[in-house]
Amino acid sequence: MTDNPQKPKWFQTTAIDYPNSRPHIGTAFEKLGADVQARYRRMEGFDVFFLMGTDENTVKVSKRAAELGQDTQAYCDELAKQFREVWDALDISYDTFIQTSGERHKQCCRKFIQKVYDNGHIEKGKYEGWYCEGCEEFKSDKDHKENNGNCPNHKTPLARRAEPCYFFKLSTFQDRLLKHYEENPDFIQPESRKNEIVSLIKTEGLRDIPISRLNQAWGIRIPFDPEFAIYVWFDALLTYITGIGYGDDETTFRGHWPCDTHFIGKDITRFHCALWPAMLWAAGEVAPKKVFAHGFVNIDKEKISKTLGNVKEPLPVIAQLGVSVDAYRYYFLRECPFPGDGEYSDERFKEVYNSELANNLGNLFSREMTLTWKNFNGRFDGTANQTPESVVPGLNLALFVDEVRGHVEACRYNVALQKIVQDFLTPTNQYLESNAPWKLVKTDKDAAKRVLFNAVQSLRVASILLKPFIPKSAETIYTSFNVPTPWADVRYADAAELKAQPDDLRVTATLVGDKVAPLFPRIG
Repeated sequence: MTDNPQKPKWFQTTAIDYPNSRPHIGTAFEKLGADVQARYRRMEGFDVFFLMGTDENTVKVSKRAAELGQDTQAYCDELAKQFREVWDALDISYDTFIQTSGERHKQCCRKFIQKVYDNGHIEKGKYEGWYCEGCEEFKSDKDHKENNGNCPNHKTPLARRAEPCYFFKLSTFQDRLLKHYEENPDFIQPESRKNEIVSLIKTEGLRDIPISRLNQAWGIRIPFDPEFAIYVWFDALLTYITGIGYGDDETTFRGHWPCDTHFIGKDITRFHCALWPAMLWAAGEVAPKKVFAHGFVNIDKEKISKTLGNVKEPLPVIAQLGVSVDAYRYYFLRECPFPGDGEYSDERFKEVYNSELANNLGNLFSREMTLTWKNFNGRFDGTANQTPESVVPGLNLALFVDEVRGHVEACRYNVALQKIVQDFLTPTNQYLESNAPWKLVKTDKDAAKRVLFNAVQSLRVASILLKPFIPKSAETIYTSFNVPTPWADVRYADAAELKAQPDDLRVTATLVGDKVAPLFPRIG
């Protein structure tokens, strides 16, 4: 993240995660989707601030630490370290990582809740209801009845709890929220999630919610009544503003807020789309611009859950299949629709990988490099200032890139990748097959060189479009040739036209013999 006043700002967050175990592939799915957007926005010239973190002031975190015989803070620090190791390994390009147990976050939370209290939006009372410790939230009588006394998410029995507490007067914001949804139709995305929230509020209404816990040793003390700790959601949501300076760095906070997009799981839409904007309004702040609620990664049609015991971790999956991090990123972004649910299986991973990465993109790159090096010493002499020809019949490249751009901005990543592969890479491979430069070189070397010269431009275009998705592999492809625009500076607009370059095109990658190391070796 830079602070360049000349660039437009882009601030985005992911949900912060409970560190009661290591992240699984479902948790990672959210981070991958958010990372694509951050990388794309940087490409397009935005000054991006990408915030992530861990949600540590929770009962189940302190219980887990106690089970392991560890100090809670030491446990949180170690798990946060492990989370960051996974995100770094997956090439998640976050700018800051917040731990809610950090002293700075605690101080800023206290300032926020005090302001909401002073503004008259918090009152003391007593609460009794059905509580899920896994969700750390109270459930309705309807939830209890419809699920035979169990949590609808965790399938574990709900407990009856009654305690004095402080309430946030959420009900008073009902009309304002409905008006906000109507006036800002893109605030909740995708559309199906917005419809769910609007229907829920109109049919069931909003109730005041408890925001405190009595005599809880682990957590943030409420400044106006230190016997109580702040309830986890009221604390956790505040990372989105404490992480950019709320409460102690006014200039940085005002420079980035409101948030452009909160990326969250569909199961926590209500908190982010109703409670969160109401909290902000209660403190005199403005609502975020957008909340994007993604779907789940399922295994055998069951949501991945620690409680259900069907957890797979990202790094063991990569090691087991023997693939690159980019291949892992590609599968989930291509096969699992970000706005909806997707399925994971080892078998399907291999199918997608071999078909689209090994046999399509990887084969195209290997063929191009090998034939060019073997037959032309890696050089396309005499091509300076020559404009390449399109290898995809009837394709308007500018319109195609705009269409891909639209899908990326709308987080329809699977559709964007499908178009890149099916409408661009596959026809490029077909172009090579039909022109067969490996045969043509024996009878018309100049014609064979022209075929390969044109195909290089398809690789250049594809690498730019794929940069947010598979950054390392895309960079390998792009920098294998002396393309004049530096990789760090490319934008989607650079992919929208076939350009002549001022000097002769040549291979700049290091080859072993006349072969390049395979980008995506087939897996069995």
